[in-house]
Amino acid sequence: MTNLANQILNGIFQNVCRGLFEDNKLTCSFLIATALQRHAGEITAKEWSLLLRGLGLLDMTQKPPNPDPDFFTEKMWDYALRLHLGMEGMGQDLSFEASLTNNVRHDTPHLQKLPADYDGVQWLHCDVGRPKELNQLHYFHYLLLLKAKQTSATWNFPTGQGLAQEKLLVAIQEHTRRCLGENFIIFPTATVAELYADSTRSTPIVFVLSTGADPTSMLLRFAQELDMASTMGVISLGQGQGPKAIKMVDEACKKGTWVLLQNCHLYKTFMPQLEKMCETLEESNMIHKDFRLFLTSMPAAYFPVPVLQNGIKLTTEPPKGLRANVIRSFLPMTDEQLGDSAKDKEWRKLQFGLKFFHAVIQERRKFGPLGWNIRYEFNDSDLETSTTITHNMLELDGPIPWDTLLFVIGHINYGGRVTDDNDRKCLLAILEKYVTPKILEPGYAFSESGTYRCPDNSDTADVESWRKFVASFPLAEQPEVFGMHDNANISFMSQESEKVLNTVLSIQPREAGGGGGKSSEEIVLEISADQESRLPERLHTENAHADSFAMSEETGLMTSLGTCLSQEMSRFNRLLQQLGTTLKQLQKAVKGIIVMTGELDDMFNSLLNNGVPNLWTKDGIGYPCLKPLNSWFEDMILRFDFFRDWIEGGIPVAYWISSFYFPQGFLTSVLQGYSRKEMIPVDQLSFEFVMQDTSDPQELDGAPAEGIYIHGLFMDGAAWNFEDMTIDDQEFGTMFVKSPVINFIPWKDKKANNEKYRCPIYKTSIRAGTLSTTGHSTNFVLAIEVETLNDPAYWTLKGAAMLTMLND
Repeated sequence: MTNLANQILNGIFQNVCRGLFEDNKLTCSFLIATALQRHAGEITAKEWSLLLRGLGLLDMTQKPPNPDPDFFTEKMWDYALRLHLGMEGMGQDLSFEASLTNNVRHDTPHLQKLPADYDGVQWLHCDVGRPKELNQLHYFHYLLLLKAKQTSATWNFPTGQGLAQEKLLVAIQEHTRRCLGENFIIFPTATVAELYADSTRSTPIVFVLSTGADPTSMLLRFAQELDMASTMGVISLGQGQGPKAIKMVDEACKKGTWVLLQNCHLYKTFMPQLEKMCETLEESNMIHKDFRLFLTSMPAAYFPVPVLQNGIKLTTEPPKGLRANVIRSFLPMTDEQLGDSAKDKEWRKLQFGLKFFHAVIQERRKFGPLGWNIRYEFNDSDLETSTTITHNMLELDGPIPWDTLLFVIGHINYGGRVTDDNDRKCLLAILEKYVTPKILEPGYAFSESGTYRCPDNSDTADVESWRKFVASFPLAEQPEVFGMHDNANISFMSQESEKVLNTVLSIQPREAGGGGGKSSEEIVLEISADQESRLPERLHTENAHADSFAMSEETGLMTSLGTCLSQEMSRFNRLLQQLGTTLKQLQKAVKGIIVMTGELDDMFNSLLNNGVPNLWTKDGIGYPCLKPLNSWFEDMILRFDFFRDWIEGGIPVAYWISSFYFPQGFLTSVLQGYSRKEMIPVDQLSFEFVMQDTSDPQELDGAPAEGIYIHGLFMDGAAWNFEDMTIDDQEFGTMFVKSPVINFIPWKDKKANNEKYRCPIYKTSIRAGTLSTTGHSTNFVLAIEVETLNDPAYWTLKGAAMLTMLND
């Protein structure tokens, strides 16, 4: 029976898997593995919730002191104690002074064994009880340990190793392998022949499309093998094509031929007719046995669900990876195109450079905001157009117009898709590595290591030799080829891990309680009551310091900073009112006193899943923030404390830039105050930036002689060298570091210094936002000039920036 059950499970998984995109296949197998374990009682509801939802509401009043501050941040120590309080069999010692410490510090912690010798483990000296037998620990607990990295983005081991969310993805894979076997982590690519073998005349075959992938050629090749290509009907759906498609299907049903209806997602109004057509195929016995219906469509909410349920699905995706992307660009190329230029050497090298550039800017997207602020869909037409223009310019008499090529390709062909100014700078910095006179030099390298280089003409006699040359590149590229730090891979893996967990969380049902566990309603009631009890008091001006809302002697009006403070106070009081009202309403709705509206139901789910409710952020009520609920609430209280101290204590020595709803408005008010004082038009003013030798505002001697001090920024993609007072490379494993306190000094007619790096500041790590009239995202605050020992483009390629807040 066990073998039969395994075969059934494997068969179901393989059939489901071929209809999933690659990113979702591991999620599916992980769901199967954990569902079996939860059913068997190997994973408790508390453990499952801790993995998906993070830290819950627990009594931490008896919290023991942190035994190893160098190992644990306070947030990580809280997480460790919650593991002890929230899990059966998990001990209090998450610093793992013996075996477990070595495990989590290992390069591959997900492959290490849990310590078998219980008595040999050196436990911490804190009186919170001794764990049960260690054999109750199993591999799922490693997922919880590795997730601890999520609780502190600034934590770092000297070697860059340790508890880390970036290892969580491979740990999930290893957990699935241990539970289900290799077949559930190695995903074979289904072929058209396999789909055809499983199909019938009444079963539509649905190709789920993705950008850059088209299954038509693959299907036509298979049709030729079965001598069906000559009679196969192909039509691309769109306005007015419905009657033609219906007629083509009717004729094919009688003759026993095949029909391919392409791009169903482009013909929304035809979808009901398509659903009816497929129902007819199931009900009719008059259809020729050789008839087959093939459909292609991008994922669309309006695509008929019954067609998906009854059809055989196959996802089509372009190859992933830099090498595969470059090889793909050579597929339509012929030997004639390769040598079709009077400037043969230049033409061959620039062709390769453009193809490599095209692959780099596409693969850079996987790094998220470090790669691009906005995910752009560059496509093959951009490459084809750029290649054609390059060829035409090479045929002109005279030297190669490098600047013209850079402008046309960078600003028009590819740049036409780029809407963010900082992304445009990055695009041009990348392009300058490939459209440059240096590419004509022998052995010109595209990466510092020399792993990627432009082939010499002797390496590329024909197209096939080009393909072989590219095939020699590593299968998995390192961040250096993108000009990025090795930490970019950690960022990528962390994002992928979080994506899996968020997907799993999004499909979780509400828990009904039982077995001693709390129901979802009880959990939400506790959270909402706790948060209501901890709401801060409103901000008001009754005890205001004389300087906080001072009047200007010159104008008799409130100072610009006072006006800014007043506006921020109004925004925070509005938020506080919304928090109080909605928390009360939710508790009443859960108890059945009032109706549970759709908005309150969304709030219920958000609180249950440790997310910030939309009711608190929509319509400008809340400020941009990516923190989970617990951290968001604590951060909100700290913001209230900062403004209360400003109101009651007067002008602060240093301003916590992260606390403002609208930091751009605050900085503008600083310039306006200087403008009124010095009688200088505000549009002639900008800032000079002076870095201080500390990141702690408590170490400052007092307010600056000129301008203001800003603190609270974090460096992303770079670090700060306090010895040289310059921007510097990150240490491996350290994703974010605090930036120094910065003196913002108003300056008249300031000239840009091209030798410094203009480091952008963003409110959140996502960096993207609504495009404003300035050409920047609303998430963008301003760019500050920082000293650098490298070329500024070096930092542009690394995605170096500053953030006003982190996600933890």
